[in-house]
Amino acid sequence: MQPLPFAVEKEIGGWTLFWARLQCAEECGEARRQLRAAVARRCRERLGIETLSGNATVAALRRLFKAAGCDPSRYRPSSEALLRRILKGEEIPAIHPLVDLNNCLSAELAVPCCVMTAGTFEPPLRFRHGMAGEAYESLKGPFELEGKPLLLDAVGPLDAPITGSRRVMVAADTIDAWLVAYLPVETLDAERAEQVLLGLLEEAPVARVLLTAQS
Repeated sequence: MQPLPFAVEKEIGGWTLFWARLQCAEECGEARRQLRAAVARRCRERLGIETLSGNATVAALRRLFKAAGCDPSRYRPSSEALLRRILKGEEIPAIHPLVDLNNCLSAELAVPCCVMTAGTFEPPLRFRHGMAGEAYESLKGPFELEGKPLLLDAVGPLDAPITGSRRVMVAADTIDAWLVAYLPVETLDAERAEQVLLGLLEEAPVARVLLTAQS
């Protein structure tokens, strides 16, 4: 791994942030489809909907959410919400090569991941609990951030591991992006996240990894 080219100040413990700078490779639609299907199949083989909350990483994330003052049953980590859909029989949707890769990594690691178009945020970054009155326009509409784990840049709230911000969302023409994975230190480290990411790209080379780092 390499040093991040920008500063990230963490004000809450228990988390490691894994970062990867990604660039779209040539489109390989069939390989991407097979990757989504394979990841969903692997999730169903190792996890069950009734026992999901007992998974070590899922449970660790729930404890971190509670420590932030966020009820993880009301505001689920995005990874848990994705896994629940998969375990109910839904497939990982086809959205964009980098978004699909992000979702596959999230499902494999059972942690929230976000992919942000390069150039849409302004360092330095901070990771802390959301404060009263903080909110942003999420992918699902207006979203209040108080008491939730929150990533901010010099402009303001940037991402929460529940639902992402429209400000940094990947567009159809995005070819360069930053991926961040929110890892509970209790169960995962950045080296494991990097290993899984590179393994996914061996299955479907939808992107080039320009840099990996941790904060």
